[in-house]
Amino acid sequence: MSAGTGIQVTTLDNGLRVVTDSMVGVETVSLGVWVGVGTRDETPEVNGVAHLVEHMLFKGTPKRDAYQISSQIEDVGGHLNAYTTREHTAYYGKVLKEDAALALDIVSDMVQHASLDAEELVKERTVVLQEIGQAEDTPDDIIFDHFQATAFPGQALGRPVLGLPEIVEKLSRDDLTAYVQGHYSGPAMVVAASGRIEHARMVEMAGEMFGDLPKPQSWVQETATYHGGDFRDERDLEQTHLVLGFEAVGVHHEDNYATQVLSTLLGGGMSSRLFQEVREKRGLVYSIYSFASHFAETGLFGIYAGTGPEQVAELVPVVCGEVVGVVGTIREEEVARARAQLKSSLVMALESSMARCEQVGQQMLIHGRPIPVAEMLARVDAVDVAAVERCARRLLDSAPVVTALGPLDGLESYDRIRTRLGH
Repeated sequence: MSAGTGIQVTTLDNGLRVVTDSMVGVETVSLGVWVGVGTRDETPEVNGVAHLVEHMLFKGTPKRDAYQISSQIEDVGGHLNAYTTREHTAYYGKVLKEDAALALDIVSDMVQHASLDAEELVKERTVVLQEIGQAEDTPDDIIFDHFQATAFPGQALGRPVLGLPEIVEKLSRDDLTAYVQGHYSGPAMVVAASGRIEHARMVEMAGEMFGDLPKPQSWVQETATYHGGDFRDERDLEQTHLVLGFEAVGVHHEDNYATQVLSTLLGGGMSSRLFQEVREKRGLVYSIYSFASHFAETGLFGIYAGTGPEQVAELVPVVCGEVVGVVGTIREEEVARARAQLKSSLVMALESSMARCEQVGQQMLIHGRPIPVAEMLARVDAVDVAAVERCARRLLDSAPVVTALGPLDGLESYDRIRTRLGH
């Protein structure tokens, strides 16, 4: 199946989808495997197993030990990496075009034949526990875990990607094996490649290399239910870190792009309302920005700010005022500027084979098809003032999430913040 200029898709007999995005004029190939599972596909008893599996797949197979996985790709000047999110896991790399087969062979070996050696697990579990400790020591990192957990308390979508230390230190080889066997099947996976690659050759290689995937097993993903709420952690820090958030739409919602335009308009750049009012005019922060996260059936809209303890009392009312003040005051020129920023970021990504590879891989998992760039740009262009207003009103209809770390004496009560936001 062709999905637009240079993009082709083939589904193998085992359900594995292969998507390629051919780029003329480059000498490299970016490729990888995107798996449609992540932290929200874990049970509470094994929170962190998806991320630990990601680590352990680099620790060796019967064919290659951990050093050989690294050295074989670096011997040809390439690199491999991976990441885990709440809904996806990816294993990817970049090599010269003549080494694409080697890179795919290594990745396919990892995802199908990982040894998950017990001794390696002991060491890697310690590494992950150190990673968790490092995140805990980084307030402008860990605050987003608290934000997620407060928005979706006691739910899979609210649990941390890295896992809780008391659970991670108990995860066994059997836990990892069960997770891989239960989730890493053909229909749940996409092989994506971008760069100097022929689709037919990629399909041929994938067919040869991915013959040992486990049979699909059914599992029911827990539906997420948003809750407003308040989380505060008094710490002796130089700064107070804040995230104020609301429920947003899911990734398939028609207002997905309008929400991104709102985020850009409100806190997406130096010309945004929050940056201009909070930093430029009042000097209350060094860093402030907004963001929108879209999941399968719901989403989050948030505003992060880091400020001095003496500025907290002034900052929060100003931010609340800017959020409430969006409704009824959005100007066409603001929306046009935000649309231009989003479109430029989409088009600029086309210059990177890795970004294009990741884009088509994720789109196959989320939408079941690659989304042509022209279609994405048209959807951004279709966002008007009315759509952005609608998104802003929807945010304010949801109970807010307030998360804060650091010195908190100047921070108003949750009920007072709710009142400022019209609740």
